Amino acid sequence: MVKTALEDFAFLIPLLPALAFVITFFFGRKMPSGGAIVPILAIAASFVISLMITLGLLANPEEVISQSYSWFAVLNIGILIDPLAAVMLSMVSFVSLLIHIYAVSYMSHDPGKPRYFAETALFTAAMLSLALSDNILQLFVSWELVGLCSYLLIGFWFEKPSAAAAAKKAFLTTRIGDVMFLTGIIVLTSDLLKLAGGFQDGVYLLRFDEIFSYIPQLAALQANIFGFEVSHLTIITLLFFGGAVGKSGQFPLHVWLPDAMEGPTTVSALIHAATMVTAGVYLVARTFPMFIAAPDSLLVVAYLGGFTALFAGTMGIVMNDLKRVLAFSTISQLGYMMLGLGLGSAIGLEAVGISIFHLINHAFFKALLFLCAGSVIHAVGTQDMRELGGVGKVMPITAVTMTIAALALAGFGIPGTSIGTSGFFSKDAIIEAAYLFGEHSNNWIPYAFSIAAALLTSIYIFRLIFMTFTGKPRSDYHGHESPAIMTIPLSILALFALAFGGLTKTGFMAFLEETFANSFVNIDIGSLAVIGQNELVEAAGHEPVFVLWLPLIVAVAGLAVAFVIYYLRIVELGPIASMKNPIYRLLYKRYYQHEIYTGFFSLGIVYGVIAFLSQVLDIIVDSIVEGIGILTVGASEELRRVQTGVVQTYATAVIAGVSLLIILIKLIMEVF
Repeated sequence: MVKTALEDFAFLIPLLPALAFVITFFFGRKMPSGGAIVPILAIAASFVISLMITLGLLANPEEVISQSYSWFAVLNIGILIDPLAAVMLSMVSFVSLLIHIYAVSYMSHDPGKPRYFAETALFTAAMLSLALSDNILQLFVSWELVGLCSYLLIGFWFEKPSAAAAAKKAFLTTRIGDVMFLTGIIVLTSDLLKLAGGFQDGVYLLRFDEIFSYIPQLAALQANIFGFEVSHLTIITLLFFGGAVGKSGQFPLHVWLPDAMEGPTTVSALIHAATMVTAGVYLVARTFPMFIAAPDSLLVVAYLGGFTALFAGTMGIVMNDLKRVLAFSTISQLGYMMLGLGLGSAIGLEAVGISIFHLINHAFFKALLFLCAGSVIHAVGTQDMRELGGVGKVMPITAVTMTIAALALAGFGIPGTSIGTSGFFSKDAIIEAAYLFGEHSNNWIPYAFSIAAALLTSIYIFRLIFMTFTGKPRSDYHGHESPAIMTIPLSILALFALAFGGLTKTGFMAFLEETFANSFVNIDIGSLAVIGQNELVEAAGHEPVFVLWLPLIVAVAGLAVAFVIYYLRIVELGPIASMKNPIYRLLYKRYYQHEIYTGFFSLGIVYGVIAFLSQVLDIIVDSIVEGIGILTVGASEELRRVQTGVVQTYATAVIAGVSLLIILIKLIMEVF
């Protein structure tokens, strides 16, 4: 009875925040706090429904909620809530709820409050809709709505040129990935129509269960690309991954994420923790059976994810802006999640478990980090760490909670026990899987990426802690602790950052593996791995002691480096942290990505080509217009000569014309 009732209310999970958007947008100005209560209540209800469904699935993970409604007979709008969707729905609604509560105070003095709460409600609705989509087309529509909302929120303070530019940069950069994703859907649809013999009434080819049933046939289709035979499935999955690269900020489409800090800090928390950036990881996890059956696709995911984790970390250690440090941290941690999924070529479904486990844990501590940063900015008035110092004395709750989040991000915990922060259990699981992958394939590159990135993570996050909260103030600021409506969400997130991973580590990952073994779809991952030429090995758990302890050793080493340099200050940073230092300048300038992307590529190549084509088009159009003018003048001159003014001439012309018309009609009648 309860299950049936929950099924009946499942559609309300995205619908309630969507309705909150409408109400707040039109009536928010007439309501207290810009109508914040409406999205808060709506998202709270969505969270309760999501949590109840998740708890029900925990008891019986095979009985998923699946609802489909016909659309044009051959397409459908549907709801799929399986273990993967359930944990995403619960996380998104919970974290979004806390951020909305926090924002009541954070945005209290902003005249655009109604617009803010309306847009964040729509943002949440779009992400919830994406998570519960049962078909790839519906997922794409929600995907695009998420992108639109991010554009609106990043550019929320649109009167600032930097905010408007950041919004456009995010929108255009992610469009590159979106086009790849859409191309993948088109190729997939074309192949499915060939294999199925066209559309059939009542058969929804784009539903995930239907797509998965055609995986062996899709893998058998081959395309010749530059003389190489490539599986259609490989092409499709790499195009899907291209979409994920854009949304989840992977190299080289990561450049929009640091600039997205121009929006309110609460928006940054939403984007970086609960919504947009997690969409790409979710897409790869949702279509994982396709990836594991596609030769080399997962290897590409692993390589690019591992490289991104390391690459972003190198920039994070030199940033001086609170939010930008956290932005590069997000890029790096998303790299870890992609790396975890890529390791599925060796560990199978466990890859989905460890990656999504890290996604959920990351949502807690990254939302906490951003909200703590917002608390500091709200109280002190600056986000430049060079102007801070000693903030912990005036903001003890913020300092403690942010330190907890830092420990979770760095992955502090005791191997072989249940003692540790949430990030310790999920990130270390990815690192251990990378070791297993290296041992199995003799390919140690992903493992090297993961260890090096872990060291940099610990350095940059404790650099932030020491520069912000310890020592003496480096500017004349007057800080104060944030009000309870802001510190309570911080405390709740801190508890999850501390305890969630340890309490759920085993059952959580096992639960997620049930995603592809239930009443909606039941897939033999092992047989699909054979199709993809991937050899699966036993799950991690028998690594050498040194391997188990190495992530903690690296995290402690990073803390020690940051402590010596930024707390004890026994190292003179002047010559090192100087623009005269070519390495520092390279990192601070973000490898000159802005110059390369904007100056060379966007303005130099794209704009140059468009400008050239525009000039060519102008010449063509001008020539046509001028030609028409010349012909008109010439024809007019000739026609003018016909105008003699003699009536007899005009009568003769009329009679001749009528005669020709009669003859033409007669001929037509004879023929027909």
